[in-house]
Amino acid sequence: MVDSQKRGLMFGGENIKKFLLKFFTYRFSIILILLIFLIVFFTFTSNCLFISTSNVTTMLRLIPELGIVTLGVGLLMISGEFDLSVGSTVGLCAYIFAILLGKGMNSIFVVVATLSAGFLVGLINGMLTVKGRIPSFIATLGMMMFWKGVLYLHSGMLTRPLRQYLLAEPSLEKIFISKIGIFPVQVFWFLALALILGLILHFHKFGNWVFVTGDNKVAARAMGINLDKVKTICFVIVGLLCAVSSIMQDIRTEEFIAFQGKGYELKAIAGSVVGGTSIFGGVGSMVGIFLGAVILPVIENGLVFQKIPMIAIDMFVGLSIVIFVIVYFYLDKRRMW
Repeated sequence: MVDSQKRGLMFGGENIKKFLLKFFTYRFSIILILLIFLIVFFTFTSNCLFISTSNVTTMLRLIPELGIVTLGVGLLMISGEFDLSVGSTVGLCAYIFAILLGKGMNSIFVVVATLSAGFLVGLINGMLTVKGRIPSFIATLGMMMFWKGVLYLHSGMLTRPLRQYLLAEPSLEKIFISKIGIFPVQVFWFLALALILGLILHFHKFGNWVFVTGDNKVAARAMGINLDKVKTICFVIVGLLCAVSSIMQDIRTEEFIAFQGKGYELKAIAGSVVGGTSIFGGVGSMVGIFLGAVILPVIENGLVFQKIPMIAIDMFVGLSIVIFVIVYFYLDKRRMW
């Protein structure tokens, strides 16, 4: 009886050991552990203000807006491409949403038109990259400046209040910024989109095409994969997610501001890299991208409670990004995954 118990403990210990070894072969394991540590650390050092209802609710409302964009950018990076125009795309889509809503148009039409604008911007970026043979870094950099110029010129840099129009279309607030229980609905949008993209990336043949396209173009062509189609679809997904984010922002703030989406391009790339996505393509996971999109805002928010000056927060966030990249590089070199 005693021997059988010892064997059971031994096998149980072996199973736990195997589970832990397998768990730590995933890149996202490091960021998950660090995220938990940071939450505990910021909680204790802020006298629990970090996990106060008001602060948690604020974070849960804000994180999905950039996080949704990061999901698309991470997917695109796995395919081996970049999109530096996401900030301008968010601003442009937010403006289109505000203009159409201000004209008293039906809410369904306004949402569809905004999503269509994001789709079109993504399609243009994809065509410039795959058909024009322009590196995505250059193509989207150019489109970032172009759409920003169009937005600033057409809007006159003026703020457009939306409260009175949102009151006439209460369904918009209910769908995009209401609450389900105690949680903002934005969180469920973020989770749902991450789940859908995760299933596509890791369990659908298109996901395999994305990984192969980013990892080895020669092998992808040999397998009969249409690289241009895969990359264009990824660009379109990014554009659509930018449109979703812009709608959430407009409704939450109840106004359009010309600077909406500013800096999103670098933050989305940073979140993807922190989540374990390779800048060279072919490596990454949707879980990692999701966690990367969460941990950077958590760090920014937590530093505020450490009484770090706002002008210095970017310094710490930038340092965190560099440290993550160094750690991933070191572990890759040691072939830990």
